[in-house]
Amino acid sequence: MVHISVRFALPVLAIVACAGCGLAGTTVATGAGAAAEVQEAQQAKQTEERVKREVEQAQQTAAQQRADAESQDK
Repeated sequence: MVHISVRFALPVLAIVACAGCGLAGTTVATGAGAAAEVQEAQQAKQTEERVKREVEQAQQTAAQQRADAESQDK
């Protein structure tokens, strides 16, 4: 039982110690910043995937238009 309370007491003591010097706020801000970066990365990946799909669709449309134009010339 003592082992469990020590395990929980150490992080609490570290937070209390950091709170006095302003590191706790920095830690929270860093965590929020990291979460924002993760969200931005996910959005960038979604945008990249959307752009790839749009480019592929445009290429297919252009190929179809060329094929249609060639068949009309014959």
